[in-house]
Amino acid sequence: MMDRVVGTVVRGIRTPIVHEGDSIEKIVVESILKASKVEGFSLRDRDIVGVTESVVARAQGNYASVDTIARDLKHKFGGDTLGVVFPILSRNRFAILLRGIAKSTKHIFLMLSYPSDEVGNHLVELDQLDEKNINPWADHLTEEVFRQAFGETIHPFTGIDYISYYRSLIEESGASCTILFSNQPKTMVLYTKNVLACDIHTRERTKRQLLAAGAEKVYSLDDILSASVDGSGYNPEYGLLGSNKATEETVKLFPRDCQPVVDGIQEILKQRTGKAIEVMIYGDGAFKDPVGKIWELADPVVSPAYTSGLEGTPNEVKIKYLADNQFAGLTGDALQKAITEHIQGKKENLTGAMEAQGTTPRRLTDLIGSLCDLTSGSGDKGTPVVYIQGYFDHYATKV
Repeated sequence: MMDRVVGTVVRGIRTPIVHEGDSIEKIVVESILKASKVEGFSLRDRDIVGVTESVVARAQGNYASVDTIARDLKHKFGGDTLGVVFPILSRNRFAILLRGIAKSTKHIFLMLSYPSDEVGNHLVELDQLDEKNINPWADHLTEEVFRQAFGETIHPFTGIDYISYYRSLIEESGASCTILFSNQPKTMVLYTKNVLACDIHTRERTKRQLLAAGAEKVYSLDDILSASVDGSGYNPEYGLLGSNKATEETVKLFPRDCQPVVDGIQEILKQRTGKAIEVMIYGDGAFKDPVGKIWELADPVVSPAYTSGLEGTPNEVKIKYLADNQFAGLTGDALQKAITEHIQGKKENLTGAMEAQGTTPRRLTDLIGSLCDLTSGSGDKGTPVVYIQGYFDHYATKV
């Protein structure tokens, strides 16, 4: 056998534009087979197909309007006031939801977390808080006090002052608005007992704290459009979480019923190629931008569905640790042979082993989803399918 000279290879796969009613399984398979033929690569066992959640939802026609969001909220809350806590700062993810929220009530108490939102968009820097002697975990600020301390807060990439932007969206939708700044959910109960928790990964804790503080009606975004309203799209598990702006009046929801999709793609590829290929649907990955500080992770999960071979976490040793410790006295072919044999004989579970320290302790689907998200991007690359080869190979793998 020849030595492998290339490890993991990741390809963005171009597909036709996906429309409602299309067979996403057929589009994905045909696009991969066409790419394989044109680009001259062969499909192998344990390759991985990643399909972005967006095209799955598009094929499902999983959309909802601003007015539908408003109807569901009005049905759940009623009343004249509504507290909205911990929304992320996003034109794509939250702005259009805020329009629907505003249409459901007369007055909104909008409470923003600071210095940043949940996914890392900063309103102010920590140094600014220090200068003003403000403690974000204890101090509750009104909009007037916040502005006196920090003035305009312009996002470095979008150029938007989200405080002014969110106020304008609420008022244009017919509601009045009071903006607050606090990291304590109980702060909202001082203003209203009806509260919509808009955080993503911490929503259960937020709801629990609100109820403990005396809130009466408490829902989170996954409770809104968890069932169809007048024939609208919906997601029984995630509601509005994971939604994106589609038009000025509609959002595309996170896809539902995803497991049959990945299982179907895997089965068709098996029938067409004879290869056992893993498949996952992916949304936002997890990686921090060093300038904008955003963590991504605006979807409720990185992968809503995946085939069974993607379960678990990596079981890897750290090659540089072996080279610097067990085999520090070896060089050249002798070092390569020793490390290769060590990898071939590694234990099935290396949790806690010194030789595994420094490897990435994350789930496979979160790692691979992040890889897919960075590869496909969110703009005009036109590659909503990602094909990964060699991900499960290691230093000892031969051709």
